[in-house]
Amino acid sequence: MAIHGLFWWVGAGAMIVLELMSGTFYLLMIALGFIAAGLAQWGGAPLEVQLAVAAVVALVAVAALRRSRFGRLRRKDAAHNPDVNIDIGSPLTVTAWRDRRARAMYRGAQWDVELAPGESEDARFYEITALRGNCLIVAARKHVTPA
Repeated sequence: MAIHGLFWWVGAGAMIVLELMSGTFYLLMIALGFIAAGLAQWGGAPLEVQLAVAAVVALVAVAALRRSRFGRLRRKDAAHNPDVNIDIGSPLTVTAWRDRRARAMYRGAQWDVELAPGESEDARFYEITALRGNCLIVAARKHVTPA
């Protein structure tokens, strides 16, 4: 009977260690099921009840995680994601606009530049907010620091 209790606690520890390697929280929810079953075993419940407790607690915990903000998969558009494009957030100077488009020197090459929706052409200093192919989408820079 004691071997079943050891199984639940070792299993919970293994799930927690694996969770630390994966970083998804799902194995942590399964570890909660193992802990609940270990507590049920400690309370004297038969093996069938322990298995049922582990399954129910793990399923409820996984379902609660899926409904929480931690369980939702949020995909960012790569064109606006600074983790994908290192140019996003970089400063850019544009001297002249024509129909909300321009050409500007950036990183040693001429780039096509387009104003983001709602932005005006009256600023001189801009910040890259997105990339669309080889076109930089820019918005007026809020804080200009002298170089």
